[in-house]
Amino acid sequence: MQTVKDVGERGLIKLLRRYCSDRVGDDAALMGAMPPGYELVVTTDVLVNGIHFSETTTSAEDVGWRAAAVNLSDLAAMGATPWGVTIALGLTAATSIDWVERVYGGFTDCLQKYQTELVGGDTVRSPVITLSVTAFGQVQSNRAILRSNAQVGDAILITGAHGLSRAGLEILLHPEKANSLSAEQIAKLHRAHQRPQPRLDVPELIWQHSDRAAGMDSSDGLADAIVQICEASGVSARLDWQAIPIPTEIELVAGSKAKAIDWLLYGGEDFELVLCMPRSAAIALTQKLEEAAIIGEIVAGDINQDLDLSQSFQHF
Repeated sequence: MQTVKDVGERGLIKLLRRYCSDRVGDDAALMGAMPPGYELVVTTDVLVNGIHFSETTTSAEDVGWRAAAVNLSDLAAMGATPWGVTIALGLTAATSIDWVERVYGGFTDCLQKYQTELVGGDTVRSPVITLSVTAFGQVQSNRAILRSNAQVGDAILITGAHGLSRAGLEILLHPEKANSLSAEQIAKLHRAHQRPQPRLDVPELIWQHSDRAAGMDSSDGLADAIVQICEASGVSARLDWQAIPIPTEIELVAGSKAKAIDWLLYGGEDFELVLCMPRSAAIALTQKLEEAAIIGEIVAGDINQDLDLSQSFQHF
C-alpha cells in the first residue's frame, strides 16, 4: 500500500492536481469582480476523522462527497449560487494514497453535480486526518436568506424529511436494526447519511413566490435550526406536531414513535432547509417540493422552551 509518506508532498499534489480546475496553479485563485448588485458569500467547515466520519459508516468517496455537500448546503441556506471550493487536508504519514484519491473522487463528484469547481487547497501533516473546506458563492443583495428575517405570522417550512440521516447512521452501526426494512428503504437511509443532497434547487423557487425569507440548514438538527432562527429574529415558534412528517423507515428503525421524533428533532445531518416566509408563499413552495411541509408558525415572544437544545449536536 502506497502512503502519503512514500510519495511526499510534491508527489501528492501532482496526483491531486487532476481533480482541480484550470484556476489552480498560482498562490491563490482569482475570483473576478462580483456582478453589480451581488454579494460574495463564504463558508468554511471542518471534518475530523473519528468525529464526523469513520471507516465503519463512511467510505472514502462518501467522506469526500459529504465534505463538499456540507459547504454547498451552507451556500444554499444563504440563497447563494456556488462559484468555487477549496479543500485543505491534514493527513498522517501513513494515510493511504488510494484513500486520498478516493476522497477527492467523491468530493469532485459532488461539485460536478452542482456545477462547482475545485479551485485550490493545501496539504499538511497532522496526527489526525482532517478536511477543511471553504466554499465561495454569490447572492443578489436583496435575496440573501438570513436567520434574522423571520416575522410574526410567517409559516415555518421544511424542504424535506428529517431524521433519515440519523436512522441511516443507526443501521450502519447496527445492521440488524434494518431487518424490518426493504432493500429500497435501506438504500434510502444509507444515501441520507452518506450522500446528503444540498438544497441548491430551493432558493430560486422561493423568489417566485416571496420577496422575503428567513432560514438556515438543518445540519445540527431541526430543533436547533428553529431556535437559532427565532433567537436571531427576536421571535418565537409554535409547532404543529401533527404536521411534522415521520417517515416510516425512521419509526421502524427507532422502534418507537417517541424515539423517532427525538431523531427527527435532534438527529442532525439532514441538510434540508428550514424556512420562514409568508404562509401563501410557503403553501406555493410545498406544492413544488416533493417532501416539503409546513410545520408551524412564527409567533411573538421568547423561543418555545419545549425545544430542548441540550440534545442537539454541540461541538464542545
